[in-house]
Amino acid sequence: MRSDLIFGALTHVTNRYQLCQLASKATRKLHKPNTRLQDTTNEVLDRFKDTVPMDDASEAPVEKIEVHQRRAA
Repeated sequence: MRSDLIFGALTHVTNRYQLCQLASKATRKLHKPNTRLQDTTNEVLDRFKDTVPMDDASEAPVEKIEVHQRRAA
């Protein structure tokens, strides 16, 4: 059932609004033509149950760029 998948995904994402946003973005990216949208959504929620979708280790490192301050004359 989908409610079991949602409650399983809430173990890693505590904010329900954020879970909906992440699930909709992931469903759009993972959906394949000629398959049911419901099946793709269930697959996404099942993945969220097993892994942390907002893990910082999965993001690309951001380089820090120094900005030099200009002084007024």
